[in-house]
Amino acid sequence: MRTRISATVLTLAFAACFAPAARADGFSFTTGSPDGKLGALSRPAGAQGPETETADDFFLTQPTVISGATVHGLITGSAVSNIARVEVEIYHVFQEFPKDSNLDRTSGPPAFSTANVPTRTNSPSDHEIDTATRDSDDGSLSFVATRISDFQVQNTVIEQIRVLSHGEGPGLGEQAEIHITFSRPLFLLPGHYFFRPEVQVSGGNFLFLSAPKPIVSGTSFFAGVNDLQAWIRNENLKPDWLRIGTDIVGAGTFNMTFSLSGNTVPEAGTPGQANCHGQTVSAMAVEFGGIDASALTLGYSNTTALQDGIRVFCEE
Repeated sequence: MRTRISATVLTLAFAACFAPAARADGFSFTTGSPDGKLGALSRPAGAQGPETETADDFFLTQPTVISGATVHGLITGSAVSNIARVEVEIYHVFQEFPKDSNLDRTSGPPAFSTANVPTRTNSPSDHEIDTATRDSDDGSLSFVATRISDFQVQNTVIEQIRVLSHGEGPGLGEQAEIHITFSRPLFLLPGHYFFRPEVQVSGGNFLFLSAPKPIVSGTSFFAGVNDLQAWIRNENLKPDWLRIGTDIVGAGTFNMTFSLSGNTVPEAGTPGQANCHGQTVSAMAVEFGGIDASALTLGYSNTTALQDGIRVFCEE
């Protein structure tokens, strides 16, 4: 059942329009530019083969609405013009959110190993956050793909997703920059997350491109928060994941090339509390100058879509 906004909430929001405006903080995060070291497969299940997921992490210090993303990949066996679908999922960190994983099937702390992988510590969870999946096939995101140039990577991880396969050698193709707009923005609590894009390419593959680790020209992680390395899995490995650098390549660690953009909502309500919806509406009205302006600034199609987004956030 949808939560209806009460007259009291609307009154608070209307009054907030005339309160002194709080400073609305834009949010942005980037790992920088591709470094040419690695391309790792990330594709949905389909004609080109089984689903394979590559994920890298980011961190939020405040409740944040993410309205857009950009990813860089190497298109092999085809062309950027043949990108047909983009899907994004968000994962919690494995041991930090047990609800999304089955810790009992592992060895337990500190390694959380299984028969398939040496560790799950600091990996993505078994399962994605259900409410944070966006897909161009259902219209919850749109994308524009641009060919940057021919591009080569020193190593690739495509089919040999197993411990110490050492990768599958150099790869050459077209570098794609994919700008993603979430028609249903992602409203997330403060915390540590993994970002996982999948790209379907007719007649070819999308290899998510690596970025420098540690981050050089992008957004530094906050003091006390570790920049975790990239992980990968395919259908044979699920629900486990392997570290691309430490486990598969056998040397080094990798970030992947992506960026996120949106806005923080510092005074948002607390999910699970009765006043979460009303407090969040009021906070947005103060920050962005009214509910209509909030929907426009945050990337929602209208106020109804914004209210639905707040409802999902408050039920998280």
